[in-house]
Amino acid sequence: MRKLYTTTILLSLIFATSCKNDTMKNIEAKTPTADKQPITLEKHGDVRIDNYFWMRLTDEQKLVDVKDDQTQKVINYLEEENTYHDKVTEFSKNFEETLFEEMKGRIKEDDSSVPYKDNGYFYITRFEKGMQYPIYSRKKDNLDADEQVMFNVNEMAKDFDYFQLGGLNISNDNKLAVFASDTISRRQYFLRIKNLETGEVYKDVIENTTGGSVWANDNTTIFYTKKDPTTLRSEKIYRHILGTSASEDIEVFHEKDETFGTYVTKSKSDKYIIIGSYSTVSTEAQYLDADNPTGEFTMLQKRERDLEYSVSHFGDDFYLLTNKDNATNFKLMKTPVSMTAKENWTDVIPHREDTLLEDFSIFKEYLVLEERTNGLNMVRIKRWDKTDDFYLPFNEETYSVGVYSNPDFDTHVIRYSYNSMTTPASVIDFNMGDKSKEIKKEQEVLGGKFSKENYKSKRVWATARDGKKVAISLVYHKDTKLDKNTLYCSMHMVLMGIQFQTVFLPHD
Repeated sequence: MRKLYTTTILLSLIFATSCKNDTMKNIEAKTPTADKQPITLEKHGDVRIDNYFWMRLTDEQKLVDVKDDQTQKVINYLEEENTYHDKVTEFSKNFEETLFEEMKGRIKEDDSSVPYKDNGYFYITRFEKGMQYPIYSRKKDNLDADEQVMFNVNEMAKDFDYFQLGGLNISNDNKLAVFASDTISRRQYFLRIKNLETGEVYKDVIENTTGGSVWANDNTTIFYTKKDPTTLRSEKIYRHILGTSASEDIEVFHEKDETFGTYVTKSKSDKYIIIGSYSTVSTEAQYLDADNPTGEFTMLQKRERDLEYSVSHFGDDFYLLTNKDNATNFKLMKTPVSMTAKENWTDVIPHREDTLLEDFSIFKEYLVLEERTNGLNMVRIKRWDKTDDFYLPFNEETYSVGVYSNPDFDTHVIRYSYNSMTTPASVIDFNMGDKSKEIKKEQEVLGGKFSKENYKSKRVWATARDGKKVAISLVYHKDTKLDKNTLYCSMHMVLMGIQFQTVFLPHD
């Protein structure tokens, strides 16, 4: 009998599995036992005893060639654990290899992203068969142009056990790229700068960053975020001038409150550099004209407990996604660039009790809103001239949708991702003017046996014991009869308001 798969939002995430194998009972292996070396730790007035604090190693201890006694003791214990694991799981090695090959066989190795256009170039991320890392490239003006490989991560990673490339950021004149690399899996990135015309990687090296950076409009100044080397909290914003030593970089902001982190970004309009500070219940932003990178940042609105806002720029105003005025579901407001204190904020999209406003995107002629009602994603499109206001149309009852970053400001086309329990992950371009759409890519399901026309999905509601309605997403074969005798597999999740997204799982 075919199985009915359900996705249910409940009180907790429960995945229970049990496995018994008589082979395991016959294996004799000594279980490693770690030494207990009690140490007393105190934080925020709370005292606790950690018996295994001795296993904590610094990055320096991990990386040096000659290990000290503590490091060697930790390594010896880990090797004992590995030996024990290998022995008790030896019976399953063939199965592990079979499972691995099956999983790998469902991954398209020579895959590529849908190209996106930014400042005159189409940017592409692609993979080659047999290679572990992506290749980042671009084409000028149109997709028929010659490909320019900016970064082949397979080449960059050759000499490292671990390598992560991130934080790619192109200068306004398209000639330079800031890139970030992490070679120890600590998320402490080195920033470097590459000349995309000559291929030269400059001597500028900036250590211990988040990996993110932004260019000022002079194409020689970058802003970036440094971490606390111990806690890894994002705490300081620096300004770097191309060709100078990182030791000469200027600290422009220090987030001294340990409950906050900080970051730096640039408005989509390219007009402003924005420094943000954030905690669990509060945010703050400062801004600087991107044409004047050595100027002083201006406070937009000082932090207040339980006041959150994020900032975008358009025309003469800042637009703010905020919970101001007890807007628990958030609302969209705006304020003149010349008067940014909260007293000057006015509603653009008022607060709604039944709809969560999750994000928004600004285009020259359109405002795009990402909303959630009854737990379901919705994308609303409004013309600034108020001649049109509509929601993206979807044919399925249950799905997940998200708007891409869409860096092009002057366009009628919005790009979004879409998938459901029957539709593989897709990238779609939607023309906000004539309401036409083009599917740019749909995830390929390897094996040749899957056809989405064979499956159906629907959304139903159940009433919990407290009277609350619970959404249930169902997926089933079109020939399956749904009744009380139908077998099903259930997945349950709720984490304090976090939605369990409806997604396509090609491996299930």
